[in-house]
Amino acid sequence: MLDWTGLTAIVAAFFIVAVSPGPATLAVSTASAASGRRSAMLFGCGLGAGLGFWGLVAATGLGAILQMTTPLLVALKVFGGLYLLWLAFGSARSAMRKSEAHNSASDNAPVSEGQWFLRGLVLNLSNPKAVVAWMAALSVGLGAESDWMGVAIATGCCVVIGFAIYAGYAAAFSIAAVMRGYAGLRRWVDGAVALLFSVAWLALIRSAFARGQSVN
Repeated sequence: MLDWTGLTAIVAAFFIVAVSPGPATLAVSTASAASGRRSAMLFGCGLGAGLGFWGLVAATGLGAILQMTTPLLVALKVFGGLYLLWLAFGSARSAMRKSEAHNSASDNAPVSEGQWFLRGLVLNLSNPKAVVAWMAALSVGLGAESDWMGVAIATGCCVVIGFAIYAGYAAAFSIAAVMRGYAGLRRWVDGAVALLFSVAWLALIRSAFARGQSVN
């Protein structure tokens, strides 16, 4: 059974990793400021589901196998990079539009609730680096004596924290004052978001091909 000291260490490590600025937190913040709390909450639920999937992968030991399966890992990183590039393109298009009628998607069509969830899910599923973060967090408090129940409790706590973090970002950035500020600075904010997504895309693609070259 996992002791409380180990569980606290895992939760603290995971919280630091999950709350730090990254593509997921950036996306949910932008979605919240642009489209409101409900849309961002659905987007955050999708992000949380994707994060939970990688937690399951790490907890069952499949994460270590994935790290050793170079072609699959490279393919996942390339797919994740393309999705980040698509998000960057959508933000860039929004930044170039002069009209205030916009959303955080890549087109002007209304986004359904299911689509918000799906976009969040795909964003975190397309980020194989998440499994590395999970493995690092779990290793902080798990030892050779930890049984499956301890691993399950630690993973479940981290999943709950992930959902809470995304919900927190969604709530914070959907405050009326924040949404008004975003509306006034929309083109600048979306331009900056496009740049940050592009940087994340470049970093993920570089890591994919660097890994591929390192094993040849």
